[in-house]
Amino acid sequence: MQPQSHEGVGSRVLVVDGDPTVAEVVTGYLEPAGLARAAAHWPDLVVLDLMLPGMDGVEVCRRMRGRDPVPVIMLTAHGDEDDRILGLEVGADDHVTKPFSPRELVLRVESVLRHTGTARPMRLLSAAGLSVDPQARHALKDGTELTVIVREFDLLAFFLGHPGRAFSREDLMREVWGWDFGDPSTVTVHVRRLRGKVEDDPARPRLFQTVWGVGYRFAGSPVGA
Repeated sequence: MQPQSHEGVGSRVLVVDGDPTVAEVVTGYLEPAGLARAAAHWPDLVVLDLMLPGMDGVEVCRRMRGRDPVPVIMLTAHGDEDDRILGLEVGADDHVTKPFSPRELVLRVESVLRHTGTARPMRLLSAAGLSVDPQARHALKDGTELTVIVREFDLLAFFLGHPGRAFSREDLMREVWGWDFGDPSTVTVHVRRLRGKVEDDPARPRLFQTVWGVGYRFAGSPVGA
């Protein structure tokens, strides 16, 4: 395992990859983007290889999630869809498939960090027992705080802000992830994870509905606070 840590203006990125060459390439592109080493601090984001010697990336991700909801971008093998889905299921915010473009990875890192930074002022949103404060990045269900990762929060806020409208997975990838390309299964997994956290019966979702042939729709009637 080859961990390397980098720091920008208020942001630390930890790169954990079983191949030292990959770690060197990644960090070589991150440093020009304004990130410098800072190995002694808990990172703001982790770039994590799924296939690590000893403890695999899934277990590393689980343990990090147990300590702090740090954003994770998972590196997965090309064509290994099961591993990619598993990485998302345990809480990765995004994934990049090897071999990858270092520039694409940098853009994804910047995108995730941008979402974890201070949000611009936005109105509170509430519907069906759910409430979201986009500025404080707090989400509640029936008054109890929800434990959601970065993209889950963004997806929840987007749905509450657009009630009753059906969006394709490509629409959601573009609007929530900020990408005009990407693996639609990323959206599928995050919707499934949200259902598991907010639906009374995730097997029969009432709020986050599947619109066959289109994508997904939030069925709640929002009330702006």
